[in-house]
Amino acid sequence: MVYFDAASAAPLHPVARQALLASLDEGWADPARLYREGRRARLLLDAAREAAAEAVGCRPDELVFTPSGTRAVHAGMAGALAGRRRVGGHLIVSAVEHSSVLHTAEAHEAAGGSLTRVPVDRAGAVDPAAYAAALGEDTALACLQSANHEVGTEQPVARVAEACRAAGVPLLVDAAQSLGWGPVEGDWSLLAGSAHKWGGPSGVGLLVVRKGVRFAPQGPGDERESGRAPGFENLPAVVAAAASLRAVRAEAAAEAGRLRELTERIRARVPLLVPDAEVVGDPEHRLPGVVTFSCLYVDGETLLHELDRAGFSVSSGSSCTSSTLTPSHVLKAMGVLSEGNVRVSLPPGTPAEDVERFLAVLPGTVAAVRERLGAPTGTGPGREEGGREEGVSEERAPEARAGLVVDAIGRRCPIPVIELAKVIGDVPVGGTVRVLADDEAARLDIPAWCEMRGQEYAGEEPAETGAAYLVRRIR
Repeated sequence: MVYFDAASAAPLHPVARQALLASLDEGWADPARLYREGRRARLLLDAAREAAAEAVGCRPDELVFTPSGTRAVHAGMAGALAGRRRVGGHLIVSAVEHSSVLHTAEAHEAAGGSLTRVPVDRAGAVDPAAYAAALGEDTALACLQSANHEVGTEQPVARVAEACRAAGVPLLVDAAQSLGWGPVEGDWSLLAGSAHKWGGPSGVGLLVVRKGVRFAPQGPGDERESGRAPGFENLPAVVAAAASLRAVRAEAAAEAGRLRELTERIRARVPLLVPDAEVVGDPEHRLPGVVTFSCLYVDGETLLHELDRAGFSVSSGSSCTSSTLTPSHVLKAMGVLSEGNVRVSLPPGTPAEDVERFLAVLPGTVAAVRERLGAPTGTGPGREEGGREEGVSEERAPEARAGLVVDAIGRRCPIPVIELAKVIGDVPVGGTVRVLADDEAARLDIPAWCEMRGQEYAGEEPAETGAAYLVRRIR
């Protein structure tokens, strides 16, 4: 089995395993105690903190270990917002932040705070000017990830941090995806990371709060980890996390170049091998090992299962793989296709042969899924394949656009888009197809289909159930 989901969790680094096993024997005691075993444990904890701080680029007394990266984000945001409550209750986040940031932002808004969600471009990057414009006198905190977890796009953290610093607003950076590759540039104020993203054990995060940042830890007080991460430290896991971070950093430069070449190979060849596939994310400013693409007319969950059967573990941001049947908030914010979405994230050490085997398997797998769904096979601008299907009727409104109505109510992605593709050639140039759909993914995938197929998306109208999406044939 080939594991291509390192952005979710990287395989445990050998150094992490060695450090974990060694510290199980040496670091089991309470590091807060003064007897010999406690002092030995304290030395291990202090050494781990110094190693992690050196990798992050901060002072050891600015860094605490938390039970997870999510807890680091929650604690960091809550503490910074509480520490600056006299300034105001305005929070700024990007539209593509990790759910740990967005959930905290939603809770803040529900409690009476104000929230600005900064949009991203089609590559998934924010405009630093948009952050600067959102900053106000009542802004307590701004948050921005260093790199996106779904599409790999790197964010302009240094420029956003500069704008925040000029406005006197602290910037919290979620560096979970990038910390293993290098320190985060810029004059940021708070930073969160997660060990299982860089090859450390799960259950360890880190939170950095720079000196001078107003910070008020929330919840019951605790004397451990400066009161910012209550509870007994999982010392063996902390030691392993710090050791693995140092190890992956030592390998990062060489490995980043190698993985970039492999992901560039995927980016270049997928559109050639798979018809109607869109590679998303920034082509240059991106994480070394992450590449994401979406395939028209494909059920994402089925595609992932078929790739799993073929021996490849990948992930997806497709709505078809979600229990809520709503598209990924990242893909939605970018305005790109969500159906048939595949994220390939290569762990360090991935051999080129595995990538070549994946590229050999992918076209046939996609074609088989499309055939099973009855998807069109042509790629021309007019009629693609097949005629009018059940659920497709002539539109009879007197002065309305001459066209067709596709009734896809109750049918999930990618069926509405498949039915649209089958009938677009049955209307004259200038005619309109109205797609009735109650699947939230249609709001994203139909406009994306129009852009990919060279047709015009004419907007959305309310319908008795769901919505009517208007597509005008222009060629």
